[in-house]
Amino acid sequence: MKYLNGYPPELLSKVRLLTEQGRLGDSLLSRYPDVHTIRTDKALYDYVDSIKQRSMRNSPLISKVAFDSKIQVIAHALGTHTTISRKQGKNLKAKHEIRIATVFRVVPDAFLRMIVVHELAHLKERDHNKSFYQLCQHIEPDYFQYEFDLRLYLTHLDKTGGLPLWNA
Repeated sequence: MKYLNGYPPELLSKVRLLTEQGRLGDSLLSRYPDVHTIRTDKALYDYVDSIKQRSMRNSPLISKVAFDSKIQVIAHALGTHTTISRKQGKNLKAKHEIRIATVFRVVPDAFLRMIVVHELAHLKERDHNKSFYQLCQHIEPDYFQYEFDLRLYLTHLDKTGGLPLWNA
């Protein structure tokens, strides 16, 4: 249960029991029956921008947002935020890009929102420190619950060989 490292042992034993009984997926399906409707990179950009405009108006512009099939969830990356600096004449311009693993194209809105909030928070805070997580929780009050449930889903994927719970 590599995605749940650091959680209390009593919580891990409950998850282990659900997994052994084959009920972890059903538990997630009952809490999150529907998936988001965002399928294109354009729709994803609009989704990210709307969250950014509501919560982080003064943060830098985002140049690109896309689903990326090259991101390996196994390597603990759900999405990435990159800053690309380019020199234009005498000016140095920074472009910010957010990429989200393609596996999250068909998941509940809460999971996608958690990843987006996480990547947006990196616009202001580079490291995963206390202020980073406070910003995540400011943008999405249920951030920690969504993160935990997403980790449960990743555990489910790991145990079932990548069988998704939801269909497009």
